[in-house]
Amino acid sequence: MSEFSKERTLVMIKPDGVQRSLIGEIIGRFERVGLKLVGLKIMVPTAKHVEEHYTLDPVWRTVTGEKTIASYKKNGKTPPSEDPLEITAVILENLKKYLTSSPSIVMVWQGAHSVGLVRKLVGGTEPLTSDVGTIRGDFVIDSYEMSDADGRAIRNLTHASGSVEEAEMEIKHWFSEDELIKYRLVGEQILYDVNLDGKLE
Repeated sequence: MSEFSKERTLVMIKPDGVQRSLIGEIIGRFERVGLKLVGLKIMVPTAKHVEEHYTLDPVWRTVTGEKTIASYKKNGKTPPSEDPLEITAVILENLKKYLTSSPSIVMVWQGAHSVGLVRKLVGGTEPLTSDVGTIRGDFVIDSYEMSDADGRAIRNLTHASGSVEEAEMEIKHWFSEDELIKYRLVGEQILYDVNLDGKLE
Protein backbone atom coordinates (compact mmCIF):
# COMPACT_ATOMS: atom_id res chain seq x y z
CA MET A 1 0.00 0.00 0.00
CA SER A 2 1.22 3.50 -0.86
CA GLU A 3 3.03 5.51 1.82
CA PHE A 4 0.72 8.39 0.86
CA SER A 5 -2.10 6.44 2.50
CA LYS A 6 -0.52 6.94 5.95
CA GLU A 7 -0.94 10.74 6.10
CA ARG A 8 -3.12 11.84 9.03
CA THR A 9 -4.92 15.01 10.00
CA LEU A 10 -6.85 16.24 13.03
CA VAL A 11 -10.42 17.44 12.62
CA MET A 12 -12.71 18.84 15.27
CA ILE A 13 -16.46 19.31 14.94
CA LYS A 14 -16.88 22.32 17.18
CA PRO A 15 -19.78 22.92 19.60
CA ASP A 16 -21.95 24.65 16.97
CA GLY A 17 -21.62 21.62 14.65
CA VAL A 18 -22.61 19.26 17.46
CA GLN A 19 -25.51 21.45 18.60
CA ARG A 20 -26.84 21.72 15.05
CA SER A 21 -26.76 17.91 14.61
CA LEU A 22 -24.33 18.09 11.67
CA ILE A 23 -21.97 15.36 12.94
CA GLY A 24 -23.09 12.73 10.43
CA GLU A 25 -23.16 15.19 7.54
CA ILE A 26 -19.60 16.35 8.23
CA ILE A 27 -18.21 12.85 8.78
CA GLY A 28 -19.93 11.69 5.59
CA ARG A 29 -18.04 14.26 3.53
CA PHE A 30 -14.70 12.84 4.66
CA GLU A 31 -15.83 9.23 4.19
CA ARG A 32 -17.08 9.88 0.65
CA VAL A 33 -13.75 11.28 -0.49
CA GLY A 34 -12.04 8.07 0.68
CA LEU A 35 -10.48 9.01 4.01
CA LYS A 36 -10.41 6.54 6.90
CA LEU A 37 -11.44 7.44 10.46
CA VAL A 38 -8.75 6.14 12.85
CA GLY A 39 -9.51 8.12 16.03
CA LEU A 40 -12.73 9.52 17.48
CA LYS A 41 -13.85 10.98 20.80
CA ILE A 42 -16.48 13.32 22.17
CA MET A 43 -15.34 15.69 24.88
CA VAL A 44 -15.59 19.10 26.48
CA PRO A 45 -11.98 20.30 26.62
CA THR A 46 -10.64 22.48 29.41
CA ALA A 47 -9.70 26.09 28.69
CA LYS A 48 -6.07 25.11 29.30
CA HIS A 49 -6.24 22.32 26.71
CA VAL A 50 -7.77 24.70 24.15
CA GLU A 51 -5.08 27.34 24.74
CA GLU A 52 -2.33 24.71 24.45
CA HIS A 53 -3.87 23.52 21.16
CA TYR A 54 -3.75 26.97 19.56
CA THR A 55 -0.25 27.74 20.86
CA LEU A 56 1.41 24.44 19.83
CA ASP A 57 2.88 26.47 16.98
CA PRO A 58 4.99 29.18 18.66
CA VAL A 59 4.29 31.70 15.87
CA TRP A 60 0.49 31.19 15.84
CA ARG A 61 -0.24 34.25 17.95
CA THR A 62 1.91 36.60 15.88
CA VAL A 63 0.83 35.27 12.48
CA THR A 64 -2.88 35.18 13.38
CA GLY A 65 -2.73 38.70 14.81
CA GLU A 66 -1.00 40.04 11.71
CA LYS A 67 -3.54 38.37 9.41
CA THR A 68 -6.40 39.82 11.44
CA ILE A 69 -4.97 43.34 11.32
CA ALA A 70 -4.40 43.03 7.55
CA SER A 71 -7.97 41.78 7.06
CA TYR A 72 -9.41 44.79 8.92
CA LYS A 73 -7.38 47.19 6.80
CA LYS A 74 -8.21 45.41 3.55
CA ASN A 75 -11.90 45.92 4.32
CA GLY A 76 -11.36 49.61 5.09
CA LYS A 77 -11.80 49.20 8.85
CA THR A 78 -9.63 50.18 11.78
CA PRO A 79 -8.28 47.17 13.71
CA PRO A 80 -8.91 47.21 17.47
CA SER A 81 -5.13 47.23 17.97
CA GLU A 82 -1.96 47.40 15.89
CA ASP A 83 -0.32 44.86 18.21
CA PRO A 84 -0.76 41.30 16.87
CA LEU A 85 -0.37 39.82 20.37
CA GLU A 86 -3.14 42.03 21.78
CA ILE A 87 -5.40 40.92 18.94
CA THR A 88 -4.72 37.22 19.51
CA ALA A 89 -5.14 37.54 23.27
CA VAL A 90 -8.77 38.46 22.59
CA ILE A 91 -9.15 35.77 19.90
CA LEU A 92 -7.77 33.13 22.27
CA GLU A 93 -10.14 34.09 25.08
CA ASN A 94 -13.09 33.91 22.69
CA LEU A 95 -11.94 30.51 21.39
CA LYS A 96 -11.66 29.18 24.94
CA LYS A 97 -15.22 30.30 25.74
CA TYR A 98 -16.51 28.81 22.47
CA LEU A 99 -14.79 25.41 22.71
CA THR A 100 -15.54 24.84 26.39
CA SER A 101 -19.24 25.74 26.02
CA SER A 102 -20.45 22.32 24.83
CA PRO A 103 -19.09 18.97 23.56
CA SER A 104 -16.92 18.73 20.48
CA ILE A 105 -16.14 15.70 18.33
CA VAL A 106 -12.38 15.26 17.88
CA MET A 107 -11.19 12.96 15.09
CA VAL A 108 -8.13 11.71 13.26
CA TRP A 109 -8.58 10.99 9.56
CA GLN A 110 -6.05 9.06 7.50
CA GLY A 111 -5.43 8.81 3.78
CA ALA A 112 -3.48 10.24 0.87
CA HIS A 113 -3.28 14.05 1.01
CA SER A 114 -5.60 14.01 4.04
CA VAL A 115 -4.49 17.44 5.30
CA GLY A 116 -5.10 19.17 1.97
CA LEU A 117 -8.29 17.27 1.18
CA VAL A 118 -9.87 18.06 4.52
CA ARG A 119 -8.96 21.75 4.23
CA LYS A 120 -10.55 21.81 0.77
CA LEU A 121 -13.73 20.09 1.98
CA VAL A 122 -14.02 22.31 5.07
CA GLY A 123 -13.55 25.61 3.21
CA GLY A 124 -12.09 28.93 4.34
CA THR A 125 -12.10 30.01 7.98
CA GLU A 126 -14.84 32.60 7.41
CA PRO A 127 -18.10 30.91 6.38
CA LEU A 128 -19.37 33.99 4.52
CA THR A 129 -16.51 33.82 2.02
CA SER A 130 -16.20 30.02 1.87
CA ASP A 131 -17.09 28.42 -1.45
CA VAL A 132 -20.43 26.73 -2.06
CA GLY A 133 -19.87 22.99 -1.79
CA THR A 134 -17.62 23.28 1.27
CA ILE A 135 -18.82 22.40 4.76
CA ARG A 136 -18.59 25.98 6.00
CA GLY A 137 -19.94 27.45 2.77
CA ASP A 138 -22.97 25.16 2.78
CA PHE A 139 -23.97 25.16 6.44
CA VAL A 140 -22.97 28.44 8.11
CA ILE A 141 -24.02 32.09 7.74
CA ASP A 142 -21.47 33.60 10.15
CA SER A 143 -18.90 36.26 9.26
CA TYR A 144 -15.98 38.06 10.90
CA GLU A 145 -18.10 41.20 10.94
CA MET A 146 -20.82 39.47 12.98
CA SER A 147 -18.43 37.73 15.37
CA ASP A 148 -16.44 40.93 15.95
CA ALA A 149 -19.62 42.90 16.62
CA ASP A 150 -20.74 40.24 19.12
CA GLY A 151 -17.29 39.91 20.74
CA ARG A 152 -17.12 36.16 20.17
CA ALA A 153 -15.28 33.51 18.17
CA ILE A 154 -16.50 32.86 14.64
CA ARG A 155 -18.85 29.88 14.47
CA ASN A 156 -17.48 27.83 11.60
CA LEU A 157 -18.33 24.24 12.63
CA THR A 158 -14.88 22.69 12.31
CA HIS A 159 -11.16 22.87 12.94
CA ALA A 160 -8.78 21.16 10.51
CA SER A 161 -4.98 20.94 10.71
CA GLY A 162 -3.21 23.38 8.38
CA SER A 163 -0.16 21.28 7.48
CA VAL A 164 1.27 17.80 7.96
CA GLU A 165 3.57 19.14 10.69
CA GLU A 166 0.70 20.88 12.46
CA ALA A 167 -1.40 17.72 12.22
CA GLU A 168 1.31 15.67 13.91
CA MET A 169 1.49 18.12 16.83
CA GLU A 170 -2.28 18.40 17.16
CA ILE A 171 -2.91 14.65 17.02
CA LYS A 172 -0.43 14.09 19.87
CA HIS A 173 -2.15 16.85 21.85
CA TRP A 174 -5.61 15.26 21.59
CA PHE A 175 -4.91 11.52 21.31
CA SER A 176 -2.57 8.97 22.86
CA GLU A 177 -1.06 6.45 20.42
CA ASP A 178 -3.23 3.62 21.78
CA GLU A 179 -6.40 5.61 20.96
CA LEU A 180 -5.57 5.49 17.23
CA ILE A 181 -6.72 2.29 15.53
CA LYS A 182 -4.77 0.57 12.73
CA TYR A 183 -7.03 -1.37 10.37
CA ARG A 184 -7.78 -1.84 6.67
CA LEU A 185 -10.89 -0.82 4.80
CA VAL A 186 -11.95 -2.87 1.78
CA GLY A 187 -12.16 0.37 -0.23
CA GLU A 188 -8.46 1.05 0.28
CA GLN A 189 -7.66 -1.64 -2.27
CA ILE A 190 -9.46 0.42 -4.92
CA LEU A 191 -7.83 3.67 -3.78
CA TYR A 192 -4.23 2.51 -3.38
CA ASP A 193 -3.46 -0.85 -5.03
CA VAL A 194 -1.46 -0.23 -8.18
CA ASN A 195 -3.04 -2.75 -10.55
CA LEU A 196 -6.54 -3.34 -9.10
CA ASP A 197 -5.67 -7.05 -9.12
CA GLY A 198 -8.13 -9.75 -8.15
CA LYS A 199 -11.40 -8.01 -8.97
CA LEU A 200 -12.56 -10.57 -11.55
CA GLU A 201 -13.47 -14.20 -10.73
